[in-house]
Amino acid sequence: MATMTSAALAPVTRKSAPRRVGCVRLLPLRRAAPDLKPKNAFFFPGQGAQSVGMAKELCEECPAAKKLFDDASAILGYDLLDVCVNGPADKLNSTEVSQPAIYVASLAALEKMKSTEEGAALIDAVDVCAGLSLGEYTALTFAGAMSFEDGVKLVKLRGESMQAAADATPSGMASVIGLSADKVKEVCAAASEQTGGEPVEVANFLCNGNYAVSGSIPAIDKVAEIAKPEFKARMVVKLAVAGAFHTDFMAPAAEALAKGLEACDFVEPRIPVVSNVDVEPHGDAASIRATLAKQLTSPVQWEKTMTTLLGAGMEASTEVGPGKVISGIMKRVDKTAKCDNFTV
Repeated sequence: MATMTSAALAPVTRKSAPRRVGCVRLLPLRRAAPDLKPKNAFFFPGQGAQSVGMAKELCEECPAAKKLFDDASAILGYDLLDVCVNGPADKLNSTEVSQPAIYVASLAALEKMKSTEEGAALIDAVDVCAGLSLGEYTALTFAGAMSFEDGVKLVKLRGESMQAAADATPSGMASVIGLSADKVKEVCAAASEQTGGEPVEVANFLCNGNYAVSGSIPAIDKVAEIAKPEFKARMVVKLAVAGAFHTDFMAPAAEALAKGLEACDFVEPRIPVVSNVDVEPHGDAASIRATLAKQLTSPVQWEKTMTTLLGAGMEASTEVGPGKVISGIMKRVDKTAKCDNFTV
């Protein structure tokens, strides 16, 4: 297993001594109970949260954060921090660059957080975490399931494989705003029928009134054409992404990623990491590999993740990393729920 760049990426509580996996310091394993009973959660953002200029002040103020970017750059073969700070936007927004950028920036934010007593206490209090699509890799790293270096390699492979799959078969995504999940499924069915069976389906279940669909270009165009006049959607926004993520269009990427996952030394997370795929905590190494491979072709069950955690008693949560997408979603899921931001 590759040595983790910063041991405190898997933070050590003041309550108990750490164990070690290779050279990686981890908290003593806390196995998830059959029923989750979370109190404090960390959530990590996914692709789309990036913006030119991110992490500049963070790395100027926190040497440990800067070191993460340096170590990631050595693996990636280019200056990741320079792209984050200076762009250009089209390079940062590309699938193969934005995924490592968000992963590293989110973990760098944790380095800044734990540099203060208040931040370290917040980290110690976290008893469950999750990440939106790509953010699931960040969550698994935070929970000690894999090393930072392995995570960089995996998100690099993931981004490159998804870009290659998108290049091989043109496809796209769109956000449908103002409809329930069932209505969006009806839109997809109608769009497919009206285009002679072109595939399109709900790919991101974010929150009521905000669902993303993925499919072929003709089907996405048809969704944009009919959703508002025929189904009373408020609007449809085509997304600036490479292809139809979280559908079978990404099957070639899942196959390529599976090989990289086999080379990664996973251990069971020290706290529950709730998966996007089935809203269940990740388990042992084999199940982590299988779930992460399946994630590329499965819809993101984020709304159900949030309602499940809230229903189980979650009292507070913090979005860690670029942007404020997750906290915005939380307000739509439950406007009384507390979700703070620790951005870069």
